[in-house]
Amino acid sequence: MNIATIFEIVLAAVVLGLGIWTIAVRETYSATVGFVAYGLLVALIWVRLDAVDVALTEAAIGGGLGGVLLLGAAARLRDGERTVAETPGMVTRVSAVALSALTTAALAGAIVFLPDPAPTLAPTVVGHAWATSLANPVTNVLMAFRAMDTMLEKVVLLLSIIGVWSLAPDNAWGGHPGPRHRADPDGILVFLARLLPPIGIVVGIYIFWTGANHPGGAFQGGAILASMWVLAIMAGLTDTPPVARRWLRFVLVAGPGLFLLVGLGGLWFGTAFLAYPPALAKPLILGIEVAMILTIAATLGLLLAGAPERSVK
Repeated sequence: MNIATIFEIVLAAVVLGLGIWTIAVRETYSATVGFVAYGLLVALIWVRLDAVDVALTEAAIGGGLGGVLLLGAAARLRDGERTVAETPGMVTRVSAVALSALTTAALAGAIVFLPDPAPTLAPTVVGHAWATSLANPVTNVLMAFRAMDTMLEKVVLLLSIIGVWSLAPDNAWGGHPGPRHRADPDGILVFLARLLPPIGIVVGIYIFWTGANHPGGAFQGGAILASMWVLAIMAGLTDTPPVARRWLRFVLVAGPGLFLLVGLGGLWFGTAFLAYPPALAKPLILGIEVAMILTIAATLGLLLAGAPERSVK
């Protein structure tokens, strides 16, 4: 047994233990912290599985932006927990245990009884990878073989921000999402908000650009850009834009809108919906990803800001 195997066993044990603790702990805030740590450790597991693209997404969303969102929600629920104590009954506990055991058994059975070799479309994907001129197989699959799923994911992001905005009171509709943050001008938060965004923007753009040939892409790069934007907002260096601004709405629909237009172009000029002409495949995909990184960064940042709370002055 080598060091790598020992590390994997310890990592699996820690992740399993942390997952159980996150479910069993009573305090919402403690469970949220455990869930964020769980997401970061899962990112390490994806790295060990050579799925670096998935690891980047898990770290950025599960341990980054998603963690901030959950911590904010837990902070708002903290006062309510003092007055409302919910204790699940015995039937609920037994049902949860039984459902968890059945799910575990089903997953284990699916793995044990897989045919050998397992069915895969990998050879077909590799054989047609030349059509997009993308060296990164993950980006190739997401933007070509699973282009419909990728486009619909961006539509879901757009619908989610519409749902959050719909929670705004009537007098704040069209105004600024979230509260106006203030921070100590000489504090560490403002210092980091001035230091990190220039570096984060460069890293985010690089992660996006290198996604054509190496691990990365629009979602990972957009999550990094959103993190830098949220940091500047939390430090009070900038404010969230009013949701009634036309340029903001254009940015939010740019990704799925351009994706849809390219798909309809493939249906009109090509053989099928989202069918890229081989000579224009890479430029079209890069154009879609440029629009998507803007949409992703704006949507994730505004989701964390929440519903409009302040009218435009």
